[in-house]
Amino acid sequence: MELESKYGTVKISRNIIAKTAALAALDCYGLVGMARKSLGFVVLLKNEHGAKGVKIAEKKDGIVINLYVIFEFGVRLQTVAENVIESVRYQVEKTTGVKVKQINVYVESVRI
Repeated sequence: MELESKYGTVKISRNIIAKTAALAALDCYGLVGMARKSLGFVVLLKNEHGAKGVKIAEKKDGIVINLYVIFEFGVRLQTVAENVIESVRYQVEKTTGVKVKQINVYVESVRI
């Protein structure tokens, strides 16, 4: 990703955006962690590897963020997902200056 300013060009890697999104998501109540599928099983990622549960796609008018998450049992999934989306959008746009077009939350599992 490249951002143009009057001072020059800033290049931001997808990994930085993914880490920012993962950290913002992990701060939300009701989220146990980020997830990744491995050999058909859902694996809970530790905080330092949370970015592996985030996929970034570039579009003309912004980026699309796909979050693969594990929620806490007993929470209202829709409410937690909306909070995650708002938090991630705010943090990514504030931190990187990149416009977020869309955020998709994929609930891979629920844990007690």
